[in-house]
Amino acid sequence: MSKSSQNLDLRQSQGLVMTPQLQQAIRLLQMNNAELNAFLEEEMAANPLLEKAGPEGEESPPGEGDGAQGLDGGDVESDFAQVWESSSSAPAPGDFDPGQSTVGRGGAMSFDGAEEGFEVGLTRPRTLREHLLEQLHMEASDSRDRLLGAMLIDLLDESGYLRIDRADLAARLNCPIERLGALLDRMKGFDPPGVFARDLAECLAIQLADQGKLDGPMKILLANLDRLGARDFKTLGALCGVNETYLKDMVAEIRALNPKPAADFESFVVQTVIPDVLMKTLPRHLGGGWRVELNAQTLPRVLVNRDYYTDVAGRARDRADRAYIENQVASASWIVRALDQRAQTILKVAGEIVEAQNAFFLYGIECLTPLTLREVAEKTGVHESTVSRVTAGKYIGTPRGIFELKYFFTTAIAGADGSSHSAESVRARIRALVDAEDPAAVLSDDSIVDILKKEGVDIARRTVAKYRESLKIPSSVQRRREKNG
Repeated sequence: MSKSSQNLDLRQSQGLVMTPQLQQAIRLLQMNNAELNAFLEEEMAANPLLEKAGPEGEESPPGEGDGAQGLDGGDVESDFAQVWESSSSAPAPGDFDPGQSTVGRGGAMSFDGAEEGFEVGLTRPRTLREHLLEQLHMEASDSRDRLLGAMLIDLLDESGYLRIDRADLAARLNCPIERLGALLDRMKGFDPPGVFARDLAECLAIQLADQGKLDGPMKILLANLDRLGARDFKTLGALCGVNETYLKDMVAEIRALNPKPAADFESFVVQTVIPDVLMKTLPRHLGGGWRVELNAQTLPRVLVNRDYYTDVAGRARDRADRAYIENQVASASWIVRALDQRAQTILKVAGEIVEAQNAFFLYGIECLTPLTLREVAEKTGVHESTVSRVTAGKYIGTPRGIFELKYFFTTAIAGADGSSHSAESVRARIRALVDAEDPAAVLSDDSIVDILKKEGVDIARRTVAKYRESLKIPSSVQRRREKNG
């Protein structure tokens, strides 16, 4: 027969307790400037002691808002001056210009986003951008192509047209125009047909080609849409070399097309991404390099109204009233300190990313270097999860455009000398080798491996074959057949 007994033991253990303030601090870190503004509006409506600071440059009364200066670049600027400046003293192509910048979106990174139930995704209409990004991820396996493609998607207008000149965009990104043009030609085959067209004529031509109806007379008709608008059917018939009945059929086919491919997506809205962080060049007399600062135009500045607190606290007689005032001043002070800590953390992480990707900002998209969350976390002294929260959903305005911070993280391939190479740069090198190969001496995968190893890249043949296939490059046998007729 077993005997039961009760014992009282004292044990010591460690555990992490997520206090409400800690949870709120994590949420503040995840917010971008627009979301932070909305949050603070709610807090100021509920807390009479929390108020917005005056215009930038206006001196605040002493004692108002511990750390509030850090929100507009005061103390934070001096504390992290070493972080902001890169080791290079070369001048940048120019400071961030919101009128000339592009928006970088997309990518293969998968950080945790906002916590939403699955039912939200079932009921919310899909946007054109989401529809195109899904196709882009299926079509392009190269992260650089995904980044370029996402920029092109964000440059579409309300009709779904891409009216920006590809030469200007390629020059701004220091990207080969051939690569940009090849990617754009592939994306013109995306659904809905006609998207990424330069104008109405090309939009209609893409749709007709998709239906197999783009013949010679139809091309002539599309080149003379102004005459079609003027209903000059006699001249059009002569130009196209068809009779009146055939011309009417051609016009009917054109009228059945969709001149605005984006119109089917009612939730599609062209929005300008406002950067949370700005990257600027330092003049030569200050040592050159880069300067990183928070976007003061969108970053909210709040402080504690000490005068009002003193006035109200002096009049409070009831214990409940005094407790309420003390709780409100404590809450307001904590929010101001949390915002200052948030600003410092974002600047540290953004400054480290800028320093690590210095070559990209100087020489273009082909020079992205390997970078991981752990590397940034170790150099900034914060946890990897903190770096993930800082880089997700926040944008930096650079001389090369606006990019989401998380898209500067790329995978690495080990080098023969112990160094590392970006997987994207290796793909770009493979593409360059194939493009420059002699038709009489087409490079095999083994030959590419030998060349890369001589250049210090330790890579296996199967990896070269994998990268070549991801770049849609045929095998050496197929290329030899194509180049030699």
